[in-house]
Amino acid sequence: NLQESESENKLDGETASDSESKSEFGGSPPVPTSDDTPEVLNRALSNLSSRWKNWWVRGILTLAMITFFFIIIYLGPMVLMTIVMCVQIKCFHEIITIGYNVYHSYDLPWFRTLSWYFLLCVNYFFYGETVTDYFFTLVQREEPLRILSKYHRFISFALYLTGFCMFVLSLVKKHYRLQFYMFGWTHVTLLIVVTQSHLIIHNLFEGMIWFIVPISCVICNDIMAYMFGFFFGRTPLIKLSPKKTWEGFIGGFFATVLFGLLLSYVMSGYRCFTCPVEFNNDTNSFTVDCEPSELFQLQEYNIPLVLQSVVGWKTVRMYPFQIHSIALSTFASLIGPFGGFFASGFKRAFKIKDFANTIPGHGGIMDRFDCQYLMATFVNVYIASFIRGPNPSKLIQQFLTLRPDQQLHIFSTLKAHLVDKGMLGSLEDA
Repeated sequence: NLQESESENKLDGETASDSESKSEFGGSPPVPTSDDTPEVLNRALSNLSSRWKNWWVRGILTLAMITFFFIIIYLGPMVLMTIVMCVQIKCFHEIITIGYNVYHSYDLPWFRTLSWYFLLCVNYFFYGETVTDYFFTLVQREEPLRILSKYHRFISFALYLTGFCMFVLSLVKKHYRLQFYMFGWTHVTLLIVVTQSHLIIHNLFEGMIWFIVPISCVICNDIMAYMFGFFFGRTPLIKLSPKKTWEGFIGGFFATVLFGLLLSYVMSGYRCFTCPVEFNNDTNSFTVDCEPSELFQLQEYNIPLVLQSVVGWKTVRMYPFQIHSIALSTFASLIGPFGGFFASGFKRAFKIKDFANTIPGHGGIMDRFDCQYLMATFVNVYIASFIRGPNPSKLIQQFLTLRPDQQLHIFSTLKAHLVDKGMLGSLEDA
């Protein structure tokens, strides 16, 4: 019995050391990473050392990704949302595949099927809420959509409950603990990937500038930290990422703050970037047109006395959004990299170099978006805390869904309030 209990513990993964943990997660050493550099680049850079070859490969692929980023921005918000969805699915696939390789070694059922099923459920819940919020008129126009919107949360819960029951039915004796590890693995992955991509879409609806500037700041910090580290790096920053240096970290910070200020100044002058993304029910398409808010109107600011003697100016004209961009770029430089450090720790835990080999020289999609997800949460919280006020259009949408007697009651209350404030005449005149 004691032998059988110890055997079960090993199978279930109750271990106390890394070596035992290694046995639990498949028992085989990590597969060496193959060279995934395109043959054209291999031939062109064959005379260079591995250090400089990697520098050129990363540089060329980075320029290609930035070009692709500009193209999808030009194609508009709908394409951006589609790309965010595709990135989310690919990141989920990369993380779940790592877990599946562990789980598959025990030939246990349904893990991959249940993981993708839960992804479907969570996306249905989040994006169903978004559709109801931003496409209210369209939803109310169509009877099936109206029913789905009304019972959306109940349907979402029923779908999740189905997956939960399927997981319970899939439990196999002597592997319970490992199965619950994988159940937790799936849910943490959903929390990291799906929730954050949902917040990115919400940021996009506030205006494309809230989507482009944060993402660009993270990209700039990643590039500049690499450049400063490559040429000037001497002092290691953190053991999780041995190639990261203090020189790169500090250089990336100053470069990113300056970049954020300049990019914000350029983008704040264009309505297509600053206006909220709204759905036009007449044309059934997205529109980006409005009167710019105070955030995107040039203001004159006094320069502190300490700096006046240095720069030689007393005042400076800038957009208020540029001040907010300092907060965004500072977070992207100082806190954002911890998303990368977290990912590095994760990869070290499973003895893998990258999440995948989708992008030569860069790894998988998750390797490029590990900091972006952390940034998306910060931007969403920042907007909710310091920028966004009550949304009149959403209030009207909710008002229209009430019963006629409830609408009359709210109307009478609002009218009396406006009369008390002196914004309307007497109740009789009103």
